[in-house]
Amino acid sequence: MGEIIKNLLNWHKKNYRPYPWRNVSSPYMVMIAEFMLQRTRADQVVPVYNQFLKKYPDVDQLAEADIEDIKATLKPLGLYWRANHFKMAAEYIQRTFSGNIPDNKEDLKNIPGVGDYAAGAILAVAFRKKSCIVDSNIARVLNRYYGLGLNGEIRRKKEIVELACQLFNHKEPNKILFAIIDFSAIVCTPVNPKHGICPLKNNCLYYKNLEK
Repeated sequence: MGEIIKNLLNWHKKNYRPYPWRNVSSPYMVMIAEFMLQRTRADQVVPVYNQFLKKYPDVDQLAEADIEDIKATLKPLGLYWRANHFKMAAEYIQRTFSGNIPDNKEDLKNIPGVGDYAAGAILAVAFRKKSCIVDSNIARVLNRYYGLGLNGEIRRKKEIVELACQLFNHKEPNKILFAIIDFSAIVCTPVNPKHGICPLKNNCLYYKNLEK
C-alpha cells in the first residue's frame, strides 16, 4: 500500500485540482460540497457552491432559510428536488448537535442525506481523521491496481473495503482522498484509461495483464 500512496501523492503535486471545498476545515462546507457533488460534475458545482455559501454561510442560516429560496439556488445543478435534504440536514444538526457537526462516523450518518461516503469525506477533509472511504471511482482504482477482477457493484465488496481502509490509514487522509479522486478522473477513467501517463502502471496488475 505504501507504493501506491507514494506514487499517487507524487503525481498529485502537479495534477491537483483546486476546488474551493478542498482547502477548508469547516465540516459544514465539506458537507454542502458532498451534497452537491452527488452525480454532478465538480466543475458545474463550483459557481453554485460559492453562491450557496454566500447565502447560507452556516448551519443556522441554512436551517432558517426558506425552502423555495434553497430550491432556486440549487436549480442550476438540477438539484432543486433535493433541497429538502439540505434544509433537513441543517435542522437536524441544529436540533441534535446545537449547530455543531459531529466528528464521528455514526453520528454523521444519522444526519439526513449523509451516507457512508460523505461521512468519510467530512472526517478526512474537515477533521483530518482516518476513515474508510469508498465510492465507485476509488473502488475502480483499487480493483484494477490489485488485479481483483471484480465486476458489477464492487464498492461494497469486502476486498475493496479492506483495501480502502488501508489506503486511508494515513496521517493526511484528505490528501489521499483528493489524489485518488483526481487520478480516477484524469487517468484511471471508467473507459479507455490513460495507461501512457499512469504513474501506477509499473505495479498495476490490470495493466500487466493487458500486456500479456
